[in-house]
Amino acid sequence: MAHIVGATRTPREKWIEEGLRTLAAGGPDAVRIEALAKRLGVTKGGFYGYFADRDALLTAMLDTWERESVDEVLDRIEREGGDPKARIQRAGMLTFSGGRLLPIDLAVRDWARRDEAVAERLRRVDNRRMGLLREMIGTFCSDPDEVEARSMIAFCVAIGEHFLVADHGDRTRAQVLARATDLILDRTPEDH
Repeated sequence: MAHIVGATRTPREKWIEEGLRTLAAGGPDAVRIEALAKRLGVTKGGFYGYFADRDALLTAMLDTWERESVDEVLDRIEREGGDPKARIQRAGMLTFSGGRLLPIDLAVRDWARRDEAVAERLRRVDNRRMGLLREMIGTFCSDPDEVEARSMIAFCVAIGEHFLVADHGDRTRAQVLARATDLILDRTPEDH
């Protein structure tokens, strides 16, 4: 009796990961089942073993983005500890300093401008991020209005600096960002 080996299915996570890469590169309209299957080197039939349709994939992609960019970041900064100022910087570095999460985050922000359900998801994520900033900044700043302002400025710098193309005279972008961070975190350059 011969043993027949079944075809190996492409794992669900591969579909989601390829979807997130595609979202980051081309926005939500670029996330097409047939195109993803081609990039994965598989037929699109395996897709339907995991997802009912494209919308189910998009939801799974947003779930993954939210888990990685908030839950996992918060877990990591809690695990690694440090003072509140170090935690703020670590959260920003993990989320907005390039690599994997930043391009996805920026694509989700663009997508949210045209899709209310995505905007609601982004609002939830941003509120959790702002909650962390408020909590951490509140440990060294007692004025609630200033805590809110510093939190908003920190968040705007983290996101907005990726869109800013201005020159900074004889300073590098990194120098200006370091000084902005010092101002937000109420420290002098000698503090670190």
